Amino acid sequence: MHVMNNMITILGPTATGKTQLAAKLADSIGGEIISADSRQVYRGMDIGTGKDLNDYIVDGRLIPHHLVDIVDPGYEYNVFEFQKDFVHAFNLIKSKGNIPLLCGGTGLYLDAILRAYKMTEVPENNELRSRLVKLPQEKLIEMLKQYGSLHNTTNITDRNRTIRTIEIGEYEKSSRGKKIKLPAINSVNFGIRFERPDIRERITRRLKGRLENGLTDEVERLLKSGLMPGQLAFYGLEYRYVTQHITGDLSYDEMFRLLNTAIHQFAKRQMTWFRRMEKNGVKIHWIDGELTLEEKLSHITNVLKNKVK
Repeated sequence: MHVMNNMITILGPTATGKTQLAAKLADSIGGEIISADSRQVYRGMDIGTGKDLNDYIVDGRLIPHHLVDIVDPGYEYNVFEFQKDFVHAFNLIKSKGNIPLLCGGTGLYLDAILRAYKMTEVPENNELRSRLVKLPQEKLIEMLKQYGSLHNTTNITDRNRTIRTIEIGEYEKSSRGKKIKLPAINSVNFGIRFERPDIRERITRRLKGRLENGLTDEVERLLKSGLMPGQLAFYGLEYRYVTQHITGDLSYDEMFRLLNTAIHQFAKRQMTWFRRMEKNGVKIHWIDGELTLEEKLSHITNVLKNKVK
């Protein structure tokens, strides 16, 4: 890699084969992967998050990877913690003389690194919380508008998240907390893209595979471990809809149909986020998802060679 480029990023919507490509690339250039997936940080949440550790194995060798299986279910990991953990992983990889590969589909996490969000650690404000908890949700949502936080659906639908978002907004307005110092990042970014009908077919096929391979059992185990149905909704679409099936609110066919549609819509939102990143100055070299793995690697190698010239 050119001295000015100190990282490679591979991104794309769900079901595009990002991890497998990143692992193959890491194997060929002496790289280590930093996961940018907001759900794969959770231990024991494997099938529903698409966490297939076999994707990190190339020719029988496990490619070093970071920020996977680092917190327990029930904990609400956030972008501030991701930035902090990213810095630690990035510096560790560089200290070994290896190349960091950021890989994932969580637009917020990717953007926080590639555009160097200035994040502040925000402590809990019990006095503010005691006042907010007495207000109706409609009033809290009105308050959110002044912080520009309505883009995240969970901030509106989850009362605890609503209160926390207001808490963060008030803190950032009134004081300056501990900030994360990001290293200077100059990443060469690649995105995997499929035509809309193809990504829909891939999503449907993968969902069927997950359900056949124990997704329902995984959700039942998480519920038995003490997580409440409402909590599981925080961890994504698969957990939300399968929980509704387990609790008897949806038949299997209803669950599959609604979940399948919701994942398609999610993939569309991911692409919208990536396009917004491009408008904000993040250069992404798009790769046709229909290419073979070797063809994708060849495309990446050619772009990297041109960067050296």
